Amino acid sequence: MRNNTPFVIMLAASLAACSPAAEEAAPAETAEAAAPAITAFSAGENVSPFAIGSLQAAALKDAAFAPANDNRTLAVNQTKAAVDAVLTAAGLGTDALELSVQPLIVRTADRVLLFDTGNGPTGMLSASMATAGVAPAAVTDIFISHSHGDHVGGLVGANGALAFPNAAVHISANEWAAMQANAQLAALVTAVTPRVATFAPGAVLVPGTVTAVDIQGHTPGHSGYVIASGEASLLYIGDTMHHWVISVQRPDWTIAFDGDALLAQESRKAVLASSAASGQRVYAVHFPFPGLGTFENRGGTFMWVAE
Repeated sequence: MRNNTPFVIMLAASLAACSPAAEEAAPAETAEAAAPAITAFSAGENVSPFAIGSLQAAALKDAAFAPANDNRTLAVNQTKAAVDAVLTAAGLGTDALELSVQPLIVRTADRVLLFDTGNGPTGMLSASMATAGVAPAAVTDIFISHSHGDHVGGLVGANGALAFPNAAVHISANEWAAMQANAQLAALVTAVTPRVATFAPGAVLVPGTVTAVDIQGHTPGHSGYVIASGEASLLYIGDTMHHWVISVQRPDWTIAFDGDALLAQESRKAVLASSAASGQRVYAVHFPFPGLGTFENRGGTFMWVAE
């Protein structure tokens, strides 16, 4: 196994630096106290609104899928019996692994921010956004964690045109390069190129509000995001983890979707350790809807605690 200790330290430092707790709170609190209230999103079966400090946010259900529990998707380097034991202990069935897909939307005083875009025409993101009360044209910024289809598919509609015509599309430079090299995404790349704004790992993208977090291993430029408001913050983990039990309790178990399995495992452990130690609130795209909660270290085993 490679020695990824420098990366783990770098990731932990990056998460700590993104935390609003490291900033002086008084000026931010004063500014927020003087600002008008931000309109909340409407709730629905597939829309779960919540707040991040003064910001308004909502989980938007796009899809759900259930790969077989056959060691071909999650826990690739394990036996089914080992996976069954972990699932059974959590009160879950052992035939399939239920995963969700829920992009995140955030409203600031002057922007509408969308984190990933789901599957596209085959998903229900458009319907969920309509329920939430936000039009696609109102989205000002899109933050892509990585270029897998269930995260970038919604950038365009069924006709191939931009689904969010007024939004800047923020994606790490490394991930954009990989996306451009993927022949299967050629049409999508052509459509979104005029709107793309690339960034370096760990870049501040919206000062005081959105900072990229370099979480390596899943894809060449996979990024998480810290969304902050005063002392409150939320860590959007993208595909750092997929299953709320397996990925959390057994971060060393290989995920077939990870491009660099060993590095992705180290990333998972670093995010789990840092988030659990700090009490960081987390948004997990593939955990059970709405994917909002925290990690806790219980006797050396990490657990997901949903809100």
